[in-house]
Amino acid sequence: MAQPDKKRTALGSETLGALLRRWQEGTFGELLEDWRWIFSYTKHYRRAVLCYVLLGITSASLGLVSAVASKASIDIITGFQTSKLGVVAAIMVSSALMSLLLRSLISRVSTRISLYVTNDIQAALFEKILDADYLALSGYSSGDLLSRFNSDITTVAGNAISWLPNLLIGLYTFAATFLVILHYDRVMALIALASAPFLLLSSRYLLGRMRRHNRRMKEMASQLMAYEVETFGNLDTIKSFGLMERYGRGLRRRQEAFKKANLDYNLFSIKTDAVISALGSAVQLAAFGYCLYLLWSGRIVYGTMTLFLSQSVKLSTTFSSLVGVVPAFLTSAVSARRIRELEQLEREPRGQAQDTAPTGGVSVRAEGVTFSYGPGRVIFDSAFQAEPGEIVALIGPSGQGKTTLIRLILGLVRPQAGRVFLRFGGGEEEVVGAGTRQLIAYVPQGNTILSGTIAENLLMVKEDATREQMEEALRLACAWEFVEKLPGGLDAGVGERGRGLSEGQAQRLAIARAILKDAPVLLLDEATSALDVATERRVLRGIAARCPGKTCIVTTHRPSVLGLCRRVYCVTDGRVTELDREESRRLTMEF
Repeated sequence: MAQPDKKRTALGSETLGALLRRWQEGTFGELLEDWRWIFSYTKHYRRAVLCYVLLGITSASLGLVSAVASKASIDIITGFQTSKLGVVAAIMVSSALMSLLLRSLISRVSTRISLYVTNDIQAALFEKILDADYLALSGYSSGDLLSRFNSDITTVAGNAISWLPNLLIGLYTFAATFLVILHYDRVMALIALASAPFLLLSSRYLLGRMRRHNRRMKEMASQLMAYEVETFGNLDTIKSFGLMERYGRGLRRRQEAFKKANLDYNLFSIKTDAVISALGSAVQLAAFGYCLYLLWSGRIVYGTMTLFLSQSVKLSTTFSSLVGVVPAFLTSAVSARRIRELEQLEREPRGQAQDTAPTGGVSVRAEGVTFSYGPGRVIFDSAFQAEPGEIVALIGPSGQGKTTLIRLILGLVRPQAGRVFLRFGGGEEEVVGAGTRQLIAYVPQGNTILSGTIAENLLMVKEDATREQMEEALRLACAWEFVEKLPGGLDAGVGERGRGLSEGQAQRLAIARAILKDAPVLLLDEATSALDVATERRVLRGIAARCPGKTCIVTTHRPSVLGLCRRVYCVTDGRVTELDREESRRLTMEF
């Protein structure tokens, strides 16, 4: 009989230990780690935070002084210590005015620091996102990134300043109020404190439930924002295929999920508040009954009864507000974890920065390159070469790896085998990466014009460019002929994604921007697809004539381009193969 009891005891101890470890490591440890990260930003403003705390403690002290003064005034009215009426009135008025002033100062200080912290976190995260590895960052949608960058940072910054000061101020207020009541009557102090044990015992359960609800709401908000961003970014496609109703239904489904997550948390909050309020009401009724007993027995006067009742309510309210700090604590921790996920993304290799173009031009080489985004190879054991003064074409069916090869050249992705590198005129070599992109001008597929003026779109790659240089780049890209006719010319405004321009005009502006950068390597990824054949040939011939030492790589489906190319590579079935002129013409016609 003893053996089963021993087994049961051991099992019970093991289960309890597992629960405690799960609580400590899976919840509290993570929360504290998240808050340590939050405090790494607020420590720069510790003097302001200390000022916030001192102002709050002073305000709480004035509240107690006012309460004691109120007791004295009631005693005066009921016939006790009438000679002190003027002093008591002065104390009450001055306490009220000082309390009003301090509340205003607290609001001002907290708002200022919150804005500073918001800007600090956003600036740091913005740099981390821009510097993150391309593949690691591609796992997050634009809407999710925006939700974390705006909503989560606002949540963290708002609570980062107020949470700890409010906790300290609340603890001080609670302790001071308890000591005031204790000074007059010990039993009354214990009655006022009666709800504390229940709230402390239930805090673990509340902590876990609140954390899960907060995480779920954040996820739903990110999914909803991601859907909205994707929809607004593809309005042309949605309208052209008549998908408005379908996307409207999709939005409503996501809104329903977001609404359910919020209502579930709201219901949980209502239930929790109801229990806490009922408990507080029971404590207040007990305090009121005890005060009546003391008053009936002649052990206290009316002023003391008023002080007991007001301060017992304040004690219960303060304790509830301390418990109410938990949701802010959890919400901020969840948001901090989501922000830290982005901060911890793998950083792309920098390599050696190339600030100036080397003499003798730049060759682009790939040797034995194998790369895949996941299962299955996109490019396998392939080689590539482009020399200064050459226009090199990449052809092949869509989706076979042409753009992937461009990304490899840019160093956005890295091969699993082999290497992609630049060779300079003196024979030096540098593996491509973030540091070599200064030597490359890139025109990607699609519309890459940003909102602003035409000049602002050009100057982003060369801030010190003159208007003459911008005009020359536009002429070379066959864009000046329409830019000079626009109201304002170079200062003409364009909307987001080049709104107000045709696709062909937007492409020519993007090419002009790349030409203005004057990098030794020019990558054109289907960058002339919206141009007619004659304009396309004019652009490429102009680049070859004006920039004889430039290495130009183009991806294309057009046979008209191949006559201008020194080399032609076919990207198909995971291989990059150099073609002779006849093969390239035949395959391009097939593609």
